[in-house]
Amino acid sequence: QVQLVESGGGLAQPGGSLRLSCAASGFTFSSYAMSWARQAPGKGLEWVSGIYSDGSDTYYADSVKGRFTISRDNAKNTVYLQMDSLKPEDTALYYCAKVAAFGRLDEYDYWGQGTQVTVSS
Repeated sequence: QVQLVESGGGLAQPGGSLRLSCAASGFTFSSYAMSWARQAPGKGLEWVSGIYSDGSDTYYADSVKGRFTISRDNAKNTVYLQMDSLKPEDTALYYCAKVAAFGRLDEYDYWGQGTQVTVSS
């Protein structure tokens, strides 16, 4: 029932920008915190950013702080990740994730299929 569909990935140059979107359905979106995570093929899943259910608080991994911005539109059941000043090390498959009730922002119970972000010159 829970469905999370990411979009907006692609190829960007170093210093460029991309905006990822995640369309959510199958649960009461406004009641849950949401996160973005990423994974390079040879690495584990890395938590990137999280946002409270009402959007009142946002949190970022040190690796993206100051460059990425998470936001949400509860009327549209959508969460976004604005990525600026992209670096080659940002290259990864990016996942939108639903945070478990009362869970830490890296404790997910559902996630999407992912959208590929490649940063290269």
